[in-house]
Amino acid sequence: MHTNTSTTLKQVAAGAAGLVLAAGLCACGAGSSADANAKTVTVYSADGLKGEKGDGWYDTVFKDFEAKTGIKVKYVEGGSGEMVQRAVREKSNTQADVLVTLPPFIQQAEDKGLLAKYAPAGADKVDGGAKSPDGTWTAVVNNYVGFVYNKKELKEAPKNWEDLLDARYKNRIQYSTPGVAGDGTALLVKAMHDFGGKEAAMAYLRKLQANNVGPSASTGKLAPKVDKGELLAANGDVQMNYAQSKSMPNLGIWFPGTASGTRPSSFGLPYAAGLVNGAPHSTNGKKLLDFMLSEQAQRQVSAIGGGFAARTDIRATDPDAVALAQLMQGVDVFQPDWMDVAKNLPKYIDAWKSATGS
Repeated sequence: MHTNTSTTLKQVAAGAAGLVLAAGLCACGAGSSADANAKTVTVYSADGLKGEKGDGWYDTVFKDFEAKTGIKVKYVEGGSGEMVQRAVREKSNTQADVLVTLPPFIQQAEDKGLLAKYAPAGADKVDGGAKSPDGTWTAVVNNYVGFVYNKKELKEAPKNWEDLLDARYKNRIQYSTPGVAGDGTALLVKAMHDFGGKEAAMAYLRKLQANNVGPSASTGKLAPKVDKGELLAANGDVQMNYAQSKSMPNLGIWFPGTASGTRPSSFGLPYAAGLVNGAPHSTNGKKLLDFMLSEQAQRQVSAIGGGFAARTDIRATDPDAVALAQLMQGVDVFQPDWMDVAKNLPKYIDAWKSATGS
């Protein structure tokens, strides 16, 4: 694989992954009526890590965690932006203990005071660029932006972004909503990178709208449509789509470049987990974060979750880890300026809405 920096794929992944885990300033559940001694922990998470058939990384980790601690995991899933918005609405009566989301939403959560300082056990094994210098987040699963296509109908992946403008894709393309879904927001970031700026990216997305089915709050719901042939192409991410491809034989993963010569590219899009500020079960939340970064859980990331371990000391050699590394060969990995994205995201979303009429 080639990168446009001197950083290795793993370092870039970790660096981008650094958009991740929030922690715990306060062990008290201020404003929450929950029983602080209850043997439960509530997780608000972006989709992708829980299997549709109970065979995902979350399924295994949560089951093992419950067996080890006796603490039951209550799980709430939605788009990255949706989960942050929900946590914001509940600030006066906090319900979640752990928040897991994709960048730039982890930065937004931190800016909104949703995250508490806490360095989970194992965080010292996470690359410095993959965790907050203030100790408010760290990576738990590394991941990359990707796209999917129906390899039965198309035979080969689309050549580039522009290929999706062809008439054969009419009403056969869909992507998740920027500003709501983490992967949808990532699509916007990648388009601005690949086309060389906001205006050029919006001009392209305006044209793509002729073939686009419409918005989707959840990226996870798109791959099944692609596998069935309802859609020919959609956005996604490597971890989620690789895991889905095991039960979806027609699902292929690809990375668009541009017709003008921009190579296929991607960037790190890690799952960011963190302790919610004022969590009603703060101690249980810390235990779960520790467990997610444990060697046991991290060694299961590729084989079970289809993702990349966040800890740099984990050298996965299972067949899935090898296949994932091969998948990333020849892909240029770039590092977004996440602080800029977090700061200017409302402007980017407004530009997207104006361009697409959404």
